[in-house]
Amino acid sequence: MESTAIAAVAADLSDPRAGLRAVSSLRVLADTLELKQVEAALRAGMSWQEIADALGVSRQAVHKKYAKRVDPTIPVPRRTS
Repeated sequence: MESTAIAAVAADLSDPRAGLRAVSSLRVLADTLELKQVEAALRAGMSWQEIADALGVSRQAVHKKYAKRVDPTIPVPRRTS
């Protein structure tokens, strides 16, 4: 099912079971896309702080969530201060 169709099911309050399944599917999709974007940002030379700012979270939060999940071949910037 296309993501827009899943979003429509998630927004439809007439069938909570289907809606909850759709919300769960969207969460998995969003998490997958977020990881891919974090990897793209690191490849582009962005710092953890810049990524955190873009996501609206703390540097510590984004680092904790993704530091061990990103592709190990990506050179990860180290904090200098």
